[in-house]
Amino acid sequence: MPEISRHQKQYLLQYKKEKHLIFTARILLFVLLMGLWEMSARCGWIDSFIFSSPSLIGKTFLSMCRDQSLFSHIGVTLTETLVSFFFVVILGVGTAILLWCSPKTSRILEPYLVVLNSLPKSALAPLLIVWLGANERTIVVAGMSVAIFGSVINLYSGFCQADPEKLKLIETLGGHKKEKLTKIILPASLPLIISVMKVNIGLCLVGVIIGEFIGARKGLGYLIIYGSQTFKLTWVLMSIMILCIIAMGLYTVLNLLEKYIQKR
Repeated sequence: MPEISRHQKQYLLQYKKEKHLIFTARILLFVLLMGLWEMSARCGWIDSFIFSSPSLIGKTFLSMCRDQSLFSHIGVTLTETLVSFFFVVILGVGTAILLWCSPKTSRILEPYLVVLNSLPKSALAPLLIVWLGANERTIVVAGMSVAIFGSVINLYSGFCQADPEKLKLIETLGGHKKEKLTKIILPASLPLIISVMKVNIGLCLVGVIIGEFIGARKGLGYLIIYGSQTFKLTWVLMSIMILCIIAMGLYTVLNLLEKYIQKR
């Protein structure tokens, strides 16, 4: 085991200090913002009925946890997000592979994929409700619609940027598209796939919430709409904060997966 030099030790120590400093600054900033929000509501600088406060949100959260009504809403939204994310990953990677295997098909479909990716997905949600009905399947499809087209475009572009020298080597050794795909394309694109997944998990959550806004009777999106219609704005802000926590948690899981794959 080679001995670490003095300069390397200084660099590692400085890196750890900077990492701890950034983490501490993040925590302090969050505490400062929450404290300022709470003080503004208590002092009457803002209307607590409209803007609520951290203490009111905490009381509402504990109250809904006691009667277990909140857990069902969180579970529904989380399940719909994970299901839509699963299908986006499978269909995204599968479609990108098919497009890479058939260049003519990719040239035909490319403008349609670009248009569908640019289309505001909130405009599709009412149509999906009419076509498929107001159920969980429709909300899953709404979550998929936000992420699937961009996922296919990004993955296909990444597949096309594989090292041409390695592809020529496969051809020289008598390999075909199957060998190119399994030996070069997919292994080289694994970091890209993980990166696209990290983006898609947030997009799927956004799509699910859009679907729940229109055609759900459970879920955090339903809580937001119901709370805004009945002026229970503490419910709205609590649901938004829970969504932020869910998004951070899902992103962290994928980030850990990415680090694990990089180590392997």
